[in-house]
Formats: sequence, structure tokens, C-alpha cells
Amino acid sequence: MIDWQSAADAAKAATEPGSLDVPAAEREAYARDVREARDAIRTVSGAEFDVPDTIEIQNRHHWIDANIATFERVMGTLESQVQTGTFPGVARTVNTGTMTVLLAFLGRNVLGQYDPLLLAETPADDHALYFVRPNILNAAEKLDVDADRFRRWIAFHEVTHAAEFGAAPWLSDHLETRMEDGIAALSDGSFNRASFRELDAAMTVVEGYAELLMDHAFDDEYADLRRKLDERRQGRGPLQQLFRRLLGLGLKERQYKRGKNFFEDVVSARDLETASLVWEGPAYLPTHDELDEPELWLRRVDR
Repeated sequence: MIDWQSAADAAKAATEPGSLDVPAAEREAYARDVREARDAIRTVSGAEFDVPDTIEIQNRHHWIDANIATFERVMGTLESQVQTGTFPGVARTVNTGTMTVLLAFLGRNVLGQYDPLLLAETPADDHALYFVRPNILNAAEKLDVDADRFRRWIAFHEVTHAAEFGAAPWLSDHLETRMEDGIAALSDGSFNRASFRELDAAMTVVEGYAELLMDHAFDDEYADLRRKLDERRQGRGPLQQLFRRLLGLGLKERQYKRGKNFFEDVVSARDLETASLVWEGPAYLPTHDELDEPELWLRRVDR
């Protein structure tokens, strides 16, 4: 369906890689931010978890190379089942062009990424942590914020995701199953609404809980950072706004806000320990209705 190598090569040809001339002191600063984020989040959440052994400081081309394998792995379920159409060459060219645009756009915009490596074939390579240095520096400059402080804030956010997957060993399998079921249905020409709703609800919890831990663990004021990022997203041009909608980034932002509101309500009514019940098992995840009415979830799971 997709010529993956051509998509990666074309995306990199259309994207300035950015410098990776990283001074030793800055490399240590990245490592220190991750260590301190891990320690602070362990203290706040009470969760025992590890961060990846290798923290990758990437340029944009490195990020594209790292993620092309993820896209290929996730799409493999669909690719193995879809029948070739009447004009397979044309379809493959269009699909490859679409993937090229997606990779190039994301490669220029992603700041940091905790990757649980869903559907990975090698269990030992179960997670990774990336920082796209040129994008972090570029965003800090455009937002007119201190680059070191901004980098630290990004580190805390990504490490919260490591905490979530560490606290809930079942989470990867839960997401993978819903993803595979949804893609398999698409390959049969149908839409598995239940799988995608459950996947959306789970990712809303993942993003919302990360925001909750950020609020409790980050050791500096961050409201200005969040406000400026929101203003930057809203101030994008029409073409960029279109790309964001096509790539589902508007959905991700909705997950942030909806999940954050859910957990704020839970903590206000109970406490952080009660909010952490979501990681007890899949049955403890809120449904779509419960995300909008946290009191329903509290009545169901609060002990």
C-alpha cells in the first residue's frame, strides 16, 4: 500500500534536519531533566516506573526515521488484509505521497515523544524517549520563553507518560487490541465504532492524567508556557490548521482538555490517589459518558 522508504526519503528531502551540534553541558541537561522528572513524578504519583535506558536527542530526520518504523508496524495489520485495487500503482503512489506529507509536517512540529512502541516485535525494546532538539529551540524562540525551562517542561510531560505505562503494564496490550480491531474492521470495509471509542477514551485518560501529574510534579510556574502554546496553535494559518485536522491533532488537543477536566474534577472531589485508580485495570478506565460526568465514574470505582 505504501512505499515506506520512498515516503521517508521524500519527507526528509522536504524537511530541513536542523542542527545536532549539542554541547556536552546541554546533553547532560537533557539527562538531568529526565532524571529529576522521574524522581518528582515517582514522589507525586507513588508509581514505580523506569525511563528508557537511552534518551535520544534527535534532529527532524532522526525523528522521521524512528517513526517510519512505527507507522509501518501499525499499518501492517491493514496492509496485510486490504486487497489490491484496479490501479494498484496509482493507489500506492497516492498513499505514499500522503504519508510523505504527514511525516514531513510532524517532523517539523513534534517537540518530544514517549513511544511505548506499540506492536513492537522485540519485547526488550518496549519503550523509547525522543527529544527533537531543533523543534524545541524553534518553539522556545517563537514563544519567547527560556529554552532551558521549556525543554525541562517538555521532559516532565513525556516522563509522565512513562509513569503511566509503568503503573499499568496492561495498558499497551489494551491499546494494541483496540487499534488492531479497528484497523481490521476498516480493512473489511466496516467501521468498528466501539473499538475506536474505547481507544479514544483510553488516550483521553493517558493525556489527561499526564496533565494532572504535570500540575503536581513540575517545580516551576508553567501557566505561561501552556497559554503561549495554546495561542500558537490557534494562530496557525489556514493550511496548517487543515493539516492539523487531517492528522487528527485537533482530536489530540481535545483529549488533553477533556482528560484534564475529568481528573481535576476527580481530585477536587476526592484526591490524587483516587484518580490513580484508572491504572488498576481496563475495567477502571472511564467510559465516554463518565469522562464528561466524573461523578458516575466515582460511584462505580471509588472504594
